[in-house]
Amino acid sequence: MSFVLLLIVGAAAGFLATRLMKIETGVPATIAIGVGGAIIGGVLIRFLLEITGWMAGFVGAILGALLLIWVWKTYIVGR
Repeated sequence: MSFVLLLIVGAAAGFLATRLMKIETGVPATIAIGVGGAIIGGVLIRFLLEITGWMAGFVGAILGALLLIWVWKTYIVGR
């Protein structure tokens, strides 16, 4: 991935992440959060795919289920 594309994707991801977590940051910090998250997430997913193969799908399913439960508890039941 080119450096410019990494900055653009990082800025978008950082913006969404800071809004979802309801924190206020400046533009450089937002980009840094997004780029850092992209690097960590990319390395983690590649590591899981290389090491575990099909288990990565299982881990992803668990993480997705946890996210769904959090959304349900936070926004549906919490009303």
